Amino acid sequence: MAKARIVGVAMDFSPTSKLALRWAVDNLINRGDQIILINVQPPQAPHTRKELFEDTGSPLVPLEELRELNFTKQYGIARDPEVIDILDTASKTKGAKAVAKVYWGDPREKLCNAVEDLHLDSLVLGSRGLGPIKRVLLGSVSKHVMTNASCPVTVVKGKKPSSS
Repeated sequence: MAKARIVGVAMDFSPTSKLALRWAVDNLINRGDQIILINVQPPQAPHTRKELFEDTGSPLVPLEELRELNFTKQYGIARDPEVIDILDTASKTKGAKAVAKVYWGDPREKLCNAVEDLHLDSLVLGSRGLGPIKRVLLGSVSKHVMTNASCPVTVVKGKKPSSS
C-alpha cells in the first residue's frame, strides 16, 4: 500500500481556488491521504485568534470545526457550503482526512512556509488569471510559489469567460 500523502490546497474561497480543490480531490487524493486547506489572511486582519497564532499559523482545524460559525468568526474565514461539500465527499468516497490551517501575511511567503511547516507532498493552487499589467504590479502568487516551494506545485487555471 502506498504511503498516505499530505496535499495542500491554497484556499481563498474564490472560484479558481474551489476549482483547484475539486481538481486535487479528483486527480491527486487517494485513500487515506490528508488534504490541508491553507488560507492566508491579510496581515492587518483583526481576527480574535490572530494574536495567538500570527507567527506560526493556526493549529490544524478538523473538518467538523470548519462547519461551525464560531470557527469562521474567530479566523475570519468564509463558511462556504461548496467547500465543505467537496471535503465531505473526499472524506466519504476516498477516506481522505480534511483539515484547515490559517496564516496571516503575504500569500507568496506563507504558502512557501506552509510547504515546509506541514511537510506537504504536493501543493495545489488556483490561478487568478491576472493580466500582464496587474501581474507585474501585484506579482503572481502562483509563479512565486512554483519557483520557491520545495514540493511539486500544480496550478489549476480557471476557464476564461467566452467573449461574444
